[in-house]
Amino acid sequence: MSKRSARVPTSLAALALGVSEATIRQWASRGKITRYGTKRQALYDLTELSELPQADR
Repeated sequence: MSKRSARVPTSLAALALGVSEATIRQWASRGKITRYGTKRQALYDLTELSELPQADR
């Protein structure tokens, strides 16, 4: 059985990485991170965010 990681909204993703919400949105539009959710509700995978190299934050 595969384990599904937690997905969080933009505000919590930004808080977790210490960046602005705009930065999270830019990274998603550039393909640096994956955006999940619906058109109205963006969600980001905490595992993916935690694996970003420190230099990329």
